[in-house]
Amino acid sequence: MSSARRSPSAVAKRALLAGVALTVAWSPYAQAQTPAAPGAAPAATPARTPDGLEPGELYMEADEVVRDDEKRLTTAQGNVEVRYEGRTLRADRLIFQESDVEGQGVIRARGNVTIINDDGTVQYADEFVLDEDMRAGVALGFSTRLQQNVKLAGASAVRRNENIQELNRAIYTPCDICAADGKPKTPTWSIAADRVVQDKTRRIVYYRNARMRIFGVPLLYLPVFWHADPESPRASGFLAPKIGASDRRGLSYEQPYYWAISPYSDVILSPQLNTKVNPFLNVQGRKRFYSGDIEVRAGYTYEQDFDGRGQKFGEETHRSYLLASGAFRPADKWRWGFTAERASDDLIFDKYEVGDVYQSRGPYIADDRRLISQLYTVRQDRRSYFSTAAMSIQSLRPFDVDRTFPLIAPLVESHFEAGQVAGGRLRFHASAVALTRDQSPLNPALRLPGLDSRRVTGEADWRRTFTSRGGLRLEPFVNVRLDGYSINDITNGVAAQTRSETTSRALAVAGAFLTYPVHRRWRDASVVLEPIVQVAVSPDAKQIVLGTDPTGQPIYLNEDSATFEFDETTLFRANKFPGYDLYEDGARLNVAGRASILWDDGRRGSFLVGRSFRAEENDVFSLRSGLRQTASDWVVAADVQPIRGLSLFTRARLDSDNLDVHRLEAGANVATRRASGFVRYLTDDFAVDLTNPFQPTNLRRENLDVGGEVAIGRNWGVSAYGNRDITQEAWVIRDLGVFYRDECLRLDVIYRKEDTVIGRLGPRESITFRLTLATLAGPLYGN
Repeated sequence: MSSARRSPSAVAKRALLAGVALTVAWSPYAQAQTPAAPGAAPAATPARTPDGLEPGELYMEADEVVRDDEKRLTTAQGNVEVRYEGRTLRADRLIFQESDVEGQGVIRARGNVTIINDDGTVQYADEFVLDEDMRAGVALGFSTRLQQNVKLAGASAVRRNENIQELNRAIYTPCDICAADGKPKTPTWSIAADRVVQDKTRRIVYYRNARMRIFGVPLLYLPVFWHADPESPRASGFLAPKIGASDRRGLSYEQPYYWAISPYSDVILSPQLNTKVNPFLNVQGRKRFYSGDIEVRAGYTYEQDFDGRGQKFGEETHRSYLLASGAFRPADKWRWGFTAERASDDLIFDKYEVGDVYQSRGPYIADDRRLISQLYTVRQDRRSYFSTAAMSIQSLRPFDVDRTFPLIAPLVESHFEAGQVAGGRLRFHASAVALTRDQSPLNPALRLPGLDSRRVTGEADWRRTFTSRGGLRLEPFVNVRLDGYSINDITNGVAAQTRSETTSRALAVAGAFLTYPVHRRWRDASVVLEPIVQVAVSPDAKQIVLGTDPTGQPIYLNEDSATFEFDETTLFRANKFPGYDLYEDGARLNVAGRASILWDDGRRGSFLVGRSFRAEENDVFSLRSGLRQTASDWVVAADVQPIRGLSLFTRARLDSDNLDVHRLEAGANVATRRASGFVRYLTDDFAVDLTNPFQPTNLRRENLDVGGEVAIGRNWGVSAYGNRDITQEAWVIRDLGVFYRDECLRLDVIYRKEDTVIGRLGPRESITFRLTLATLAGPLYGN
């Protein structure tokens, strides 16, 4: 026998890395390298690894390396350490047994085997045994610590081939297993199984005799189950079920199944089984194309109508919903898309608890409990913008009539940046819209013909900025506009008699915007005081008058400015109406003062107060707007962060004569190490009547929204939320909860009482159990 210290051979080098290969196969965070496409440029030469080795270099040190040529045996022992490609393997002993038959060599790493990967994850074993090709092997006493504090251990780990791998007597947990004093600790939750098999060919992970424990107590036992392989990007399989109970549907069980149809499309089928009502099927499908993608959500059942107690009435019929959207970019400057939103019943989403309904799926957004279907195209480059769209709206509100909502087709918007003219910026705008109604919203019982209108607009806007050395900024501006209107089915107030009108108008405004911010240092803060003045002058504008109300006041065409608020964001608009139909004319002066302070430690505050003056009253503004008089209401806005974790804001509109509050919105947010919360308050003198927004409804709106949570002790806490209608002296929603949380689990028990009445669905009370486990997809719910 000969003994010598040598550098490892190429075969031994490959063998020394076998343990690393096994542990990477078991890590869900391992990443495979994608081969370069044919014809692709060769990859750049990798830089040195953090340990100073060149790519492909191996470093090994040990107290002794022995080579037995007769037995073809290489042994490294005593503080063995191998470093390669950013990974480090440590063991008491490492043995490589070569074989006369190619590929039959065996590698063994024994005693306190530790492998540290380049991503910081660590694997441990008493012994690793693999063949020299690293295609099959066994690890005894295997354990690993992965990212997100995940621990995975098994009595043995077996890699049968490149596609089949097993863990025997395995346990998985992301929870701490050691207390602060270093003593062993029972994990908050864990999953143990007699056998876990990863099948990469089928992209599935199988479990045999799986047991979930929470606080050491067995919670769930399944003799056999499987799920999609987490290392696979997409694989078909069952998702977490949804289990609940309610007065409306009784006990409910919904089991989603994910079907990966192709690399570019998938479907989730979610049948919902209920004890009181017929089953309901939810479907969600997605498909990606070369230029965009489509997503479709739909639901269907065949059932009678039922109330909030689950009592059925009426005839059985088809009931369904559709929520679909698509977005495409066929060329660099072009994009187009659509949304399709419809429901057979106003209450279908409430009855079957379908979530995420009223979301933005396209550029145009409807109000809450209203669905919008739209088709749009947009072209945009550095200097121009063009869009055209068509849309319709379905309301799910109890007292809305869908026939009174217009079909909007087309809606065209265009902008063009002409560049510098006379030292200033010149822009052109164009707009067109056609609205068609089946029925007038005025007195729906009479079913009067709906107002149809069409408008085209061309507009030019010029403005320039001058700034002095002292900081004075002057911005003159000029805007001219031409409108053309064609209006049909204007009611004459006599039965169903209507008339039509075609008209045009020219509008213009000129003025200047002036600011002079003054900056000073005050102790450890920067203070900025800024007076702001805007002057605007317009000739008398021709408003589109449809008729008069019973008091003799004119009724103006107003399709796009039915609701707007006079506040700090609209104070300095030359035309304060957000749409096109109404136009602000006359001479007016908008003034404000703004003060800001910013401390060096991050605290800050700002305050603004302003109002608008005009040469004469303007009855185009509604009474509730605060802008009809020669001197407008005062607008006030403030926000402050006095200490870290606390922010407050308020905005208000105060009466021009006596400073009574016409509208006030205020709120606060707080966040500390042990508590967080928010408060929102809103009061408004007049609610809006969309059928006649120029007249006050004499209805006062006042609402309070409050919520938060407080930690009690290290793991326990309480949460609360409430929404109160102060005008009606009633709570809309009340939540009160208790929760437990640690590094890997959160359990919430929430009591909710809803006092709202939605159609035939009355108030309800519920208790919800919500369990969220770290590293598992989504919370688990129970009612």
